[in-house]
Amino acid sequence: MGLLDLFRKGLKKTRDAVMGGLRAILPIGKPIDDALLDQLEESLIGSDMGPRAVAGLIDEVRQAWKQKLIRQSEEIIPFLKQRIAGTWSAADRSVRRAAEGPTVIFVVGINGSGKTTSVAKLANVLRRGGASVILAACDTFRAAAVNQLTIWAERIGVSIVKHNMGSDPAAVAFDACDAAVARGVDYLIVDTAGRLHTQDHLMRELEKIRNVVRKRLPGAPHEVLLVLDATIGQNAINQARIFTRHVDVTGLFLAKLDGSAKGGIVVGIRDQLDIPVKFVGLGETVDDVEPFDPQAFVEALFAEE
Repeated sequence: MGLLDLFRKGLKKTRDAVMGGLRAILPIGKPIDDALLDQLEESLIGSDMGPRAVAGLIDEVRQAWKQKLIRQSEEIIPFLKQRIAGTWSAADRSVRRAAEGPTVIFVVGINGSGKTTSVAKLANVLRRGGASVILAACDTFRAAAVNQLTIWAERIGVSIVKHNMGSDPAAVAFDACDAAVARGVDYLIVDTAGRLHTQDHLMRELEKIRNVVRKRLPGAPHEVLLVLDATIGQNAINQARIFTRHVDVTGLFLAKLDGSAKGGIVVGIRDQLDIPVKFVGLGETVDDVEPFDPQAFVEALFAEE
């Protein structure tokens, strides 16, 4: 299955929500006018792109219409696809690498976001690409989290560093850094405890883990990926803002995109936050993850069945 097909499958619920409204207001041959643009704006807001992002897109459509660059309703969707895809650059989506030694990737997020499964998916992507990976099980407050990550590590064939339940997460991270250096691995992925973005004491713990890792490996972490649940729509933006205040989030892993009718949040995130989406979860298995591709995303989002 090609990348576009994977995105089409994963975005079905969102596409049904978006295109269901657009088909009704954009029949072939209908001239563009202000009333049609008002309907278009209302329909796009329902896709969870966010009011500000939609307003910006509608302004661009309106300007193109007034300049007679587009005239008919069937020209609107190709115009939107081009504008939306063009807001991302290739550099946005590349995974940062350490200049030397292991590349350290922190994975953070709230409970229930799909964080631990996303860690496994990320490790699998890197391993399939020929890289060696170690996982650090720093969610020491939940035995289930460590057990789950251990099972994933065994399934995908990567190493894991873990301590007893209740251990200091920063100590686990430090030992994992030592192991990564000693074994000469390419990537160390640190799975942190899930936490609410409103829990300041737990957010400060993230800072402690980061500082310990940075002391052991200068320049680390090289990536801080925030896992967001695509099904929560606009609330994901608030989570991202607060996490960024405590740790320098460098990229987003949008989980559960296949289970959401709110996939338009990808556009809202790009509009409101200077944080690129780097990976998307498109299903429940460990292989159901893809690097984010803007062109495949917009083609799948606006595809006709």
